[in-house]
Amino acid sequence: MKFNKYALFFLLFSAFSLNSQVIQQLKPISEYPPELLRTDEFGNKYYYDEIQKARVYEINGENVVVMDELVLVNKPRFNNSLDQNYYYFLNKKLYRVYPLFLTALEQYRDIQKDMQDMDKPSKRKFVNEKQKELASQYELQLRDLTTTEGRVFAKLMYRATGKNVYEIIKELRGGWSAFWWNVKGNIADVSIKDPYDPHADRTDQFIESLLQSNWNAGYLTPYPGYRDFKVQK
Repeated sequence: MKFNKYALFFLLFSAFSLNSQVIQQLKPISEYPPELLRTDEFGNKYYYDEIQKARVYEINGENVVVMDELVLVNKPRFNNSLDQNYYYFLNKKLYRVYPLFLTALEQYRDIQKDMQDMDKPSKRKFVNEKQKELASQYELQLRDLTTTEGRVFAKLMYRATGKNVYEIIKELRGGWSAFWWNVKGNIADVSIKDPYDPHADRTDQFIESLLQSNWNAGYLTPYPGYRDFKVQK
């Protein structure tokens, strides 16, 4: 792929300008509470700014900002206008499901963390209590999901956890099982055993492209660990 030299200059200039703006806006790490600081692989302390997607170091009294790598994903090549319409249709569904997915992922990770030191009876009781809590908060929203929205939700969970919904149900049993099957009445066509494979599956390819585009543009907030997923070819 050949880059126009003027386009390349523009990109470099834009990156420099953005970095300068970030440096001006961010505080020195000494002004952040110690509990908000992280340590990199070399033992250096830094503050991570979620909004700017950047690490902020303090070296010799000056801020040094290291921006996250920007993942650029081109729109897939559309076979026809129906294909293109389906892409934008999926984007609408992604917008509707994404906030619900973020909540479900956070709850799932919290449950996993809380259950680490529990015995089986305690786990069962804990998950059942969580199920009631989740059902009261989100069941109506989940019941309103269409088949496509349910499919997108399941794909997002797989991307974030490496497990399909069936495996998550099997892992947590009782609580999530009842929770999911309550939902499944309106989205019976959703396969809860399907993986997420953007390389092999056309719909998954569209979802991955939409995720990267929306994250890069700031329309959707990336979930913690979103960079851990790699497309297998």
